[in-house]
Amino acid sequence: MGRVTVRRPVLRLSEDGAKRRQEALAAEEPLELRVAGKALAVTMRTPGHDVELAHGFLLTEGVIGAAADVSTARYCDSVDDQGRNTYNVLDLALAPGVEPPDTGVERNFYTTSSCGVCGKAALDAVKLKTRFPPATDDCRVTPETLVTFPDLLRERQRVFESTGGLHAAGVFTVDGEPLVVREDVGRHNAVDKVTGWALLDGRIPLAGSVLMVSGRASFELVQKAAMAGIPVLAAVSAPSSLAVELAEEQGITLIGFLRGTSMNVYTHAERVTS
Repeated sequence: MGRVTVRRPVLRLSEDGAKRRQEALAAEEPLELRVAGKALAVTMRTPGHDVELAHGFLLTEGVIGAAADVSTARYCDSVDDQGRNTYNVLDLALAPGVEPPDTGVERNFYTTSSCGVCGKAALDAVKLKTRFPPATDDCRVTPETLVTFPDLLRERQRVFESTGGLHAAGVFTVDGEPLVVREDVGRHNAVDKVTGWALLDGRIPLAGSVLMVSGRASFELVQKAAMAGIPVLAAVSAPSSLAVELAEEQGITLIGFLRGTSMNVYTHAERVTS
């Protein structure tokens, strides 16, 4: 498997002078996703949990709704200059009766680690219809529980601890129990990994749950939450205007600037109760 971290030499400059040392960097490698041998997307990701990432991607793109919709997932022969498999090409076969992705899901160019939605072939495919509408979820979560999530997320960022270079996403119950945390150089990949985990574990829709992300809340992350049936999305940083609009439309409680003991609740604040 590809390495999660890579050690590289660095020149450290400080008030104590210059010093050369080895530094751990978060690994970033391409992953090509194929369906029935046909290339679907290439994303720059941190190696690891690739099968979860692929399932989460297909779920949040509206291709599948259950783990049984994928019959097999296997790595293809993709070799480096020394003939070793890079494990950077993953081919999935859909179960009989599952419609293959339409052209709106295909990407014209590769998906960078910082942006997943911008490579869409058709802008009218950006707004997807969820099979699990979160608007009907009447769960409640207290502010006192919410403020514990950033630290719980941070405690489980093992690779970030050594590199300082990864995003994280985690799913928590409204009672404060962490279900899963995943890291990746791309925030959308981290979310795909946690939703893929939930799909493979039979937990979709993720009713009564909170998706916590380490960065900002973008349109695409709200979309992914909606597709997984997640009623609450919380971020340590700001949401975008389109993220707020989509959260309002989809019935998602969107929380930003969740830091210390404070937060901003942008939509559907009725779920946040003391």
